[in-house]
Amino acid sequence: MAISTVEQLAEAVRSFGRERDWHLYHSPKNLASALIVEAAELLEPFQWLTQEESRDLPPAKKEAVRQEMADVFIYLISLANCLDIDLLKAAEDKLAINAAKYPVEKARGNAAKYDELT
Repeated sequence: MAISTVEQLAEAVRSFGRERDWHLYHSPKNLASALIVEAAELLEPFQWLTQEESRDLPPAKKEAVRQEMADVFIYLISLANCLDIDLLKAAEDKLAINAAKYPVEKARGNAAKYDELT
């Protein structure tokens, strides 16, 4: 079965864990910890690369990044499942908050934090 929505992915992740009784270990704290570990592993293929090299990865490195991104995404979905959080709604809400904090006329081309924008 092809997965084409976040809801389908969330259910597939739930089923995968349920079949293995991993709910015994999937507390919010453990899932957040695992997410951070996977995020660190996502950074590893980029270590010591220049900005340009990081944009033009060789196929094997790009596949490693792809796999780590999937791990991060799956743990994030697992955490959302555990806490009953709708990630799409959370992201939509956060984009609205960020739009208010980073108005286009102040933030365009500027990497400053919102409280440093002039």
